Amino acid sequence: MRNRIIIPFFFIVVVGFQFQLIAQFTPEELAEREKWEEFLETAKIIGEKQQKSREAVTEPWELTLEKDGVKRKALWKDAEGREKGVMENWRWEIAAYRLDKYLGLNMVPPTVEKRFRGERGSCQLWVDYWIKAKHKNEQKIKVPSYKVFYYNRATYLRWAWDNLIGNEDRHSGNIFITKDWRIVLPDHSRTFRTSKKFTKNLIYTEKHKEGPKIMKELPRAFVDKLKSLNLELIRDIVGEYLTDKEIDAVLIRRDLILKVIDERIKKLGEDKVLY
Repeated sequence: MRNRIIIPFFFIVVVGFQFQLIAQFTPEELAEREKWEEFLETAKIIGEKQQKSREAVTEPWELTLEKDGVKRKALWKDAEGREKGVMENWRWEIAAYRLDKYLGLNMVPPTVEKRFRGERGSCQLWVDYWIKAKHKNEQKIKVPSYKVFYYNRATYLRWAWDNLIGNEDRHSGNIFITKDWRIVLPDHSRTFRTSKKFTKNLIYTEKHKEGPKIMKELPRAFVDKLKSLNLELIRDIVGEYLTDKEIDAVLIRRDLILKVIDERIKKLGEDKVLY
């Protein structure tokens, strides 16, 4: 039986050497991204089903959308505030997607605002996927030797991303892997934290509770984009979906990330840290 996830529209293809050094979505997928954003915003809702399970903490809605004969499913969330003891916010889903686009991370599925039952919420497309990291680990499936290099680099990039947005909720159940070993990251309703816990230290470091998780290598283009961030620029990127306080926390974590990168460059040399 095939699994389903809340990730984009895309067909799975084998990508070339140069492409896999950085992006997780293929050039073909990226070229259609705006098309699917518009679809999410304007398509008619023809079906709805609320998810109720241990994994679906926010009880999102599974929507079926249709426009011009095209049908797709999407996940809609309107969680806002403390849910089962944890802060959730549907706006952070949209902010994460927009920031992902600017940084060229290309791991976060298309996500837009859409009204449902008279309420505002985030709406994210989904499609078939191969396996969750959780099930990969449980089944002790090894990354093929010829993909280890790319998979490791994608993992370092994922750690940098979740460090930047203060994501306390990344776990093996919401890391999705395609057949050709690309990583896609949905689920960002517990991100953009502002407390000291998320501004004094990064989440993924050599001192991580599960063992060292070091941002060993990162794309030079991604790091340059990090350096370009400032309050006004992030405001332009994310619009109303982040407060100034949340943006300030992003910039604090950005500085912590850059400090780690600089220290590694001094120790190992730039060519060992940036590519």
